[in-house]
Amino acid sequence: MRRSELVRLLERVPPFPHPRADLEQVVTPAEAAATLLATADRLDGLAGRAVADLGCGTGRLAIGAALLGADPVVAIDVDRSAVSVARASARSLGARVAFRSGDVSAAPERVEIVLMNPPFGAQTRHADRPFWDAAYARATRSIYAFALGASRSFIARGAVARAAQVVGVEPVPWALPRTFAHHARSRVPLDVDLWAIRTEGDR
Repeated sequence: MRRSELVRLLERVPPFPHPRADLEQVVTPAEAAATLLATADRLDGLAGRAVADLGCGTGRLAIGAALLGADPVVAIDVDRSAVSVARASARSLGARVAFRSGDVSAAPERVEIVLMNPPFGAQTRHADRPFWDAAYARATRSIYAFALGASRSFIARGAVARAAQVVGVEPVPWALPRTFAHHARSRVPLDVDLWAIRTEGDR
């Protein structure tokens, strides 16, 4: 699938119906999601891989992975309304994804690849830590994730502590649209990185 087509399809996945600031529920930009998925596909090949999307929101990463051939794909989010939107979007796009409602720590499966756009910690400090812990506990091959640039040292230390290898970290364009009442500007550029981490060395 061409990148432009993937972006077009991901743009059809709607944002959170009732975004919550305490959960930092902001939509993953379709372009950024396509970049993460293309990176995972280039480095690991998504076709036929078991994939999990932790904190899936309305499902852009999980749906995109399924459209690129990942199978099985499981996705989990604590927000039931977001999961309902994700499930409906997957059906409309013909993507096979098993969506679940629950905390990321309750995701039971070990999978080859974990994809995620965890909270950035703008509202609650270290809100991303449970997601990284869950990702390392479940990814037998690789993790692909977004994080604020300010988190680089934390994420790098976490990889070293788990004998994992940082394959790549690169900035991605990210403009946060006005989502919550406290947002004063229509769009705010964020310093966001895309991380590719190989976990096989820890197994």
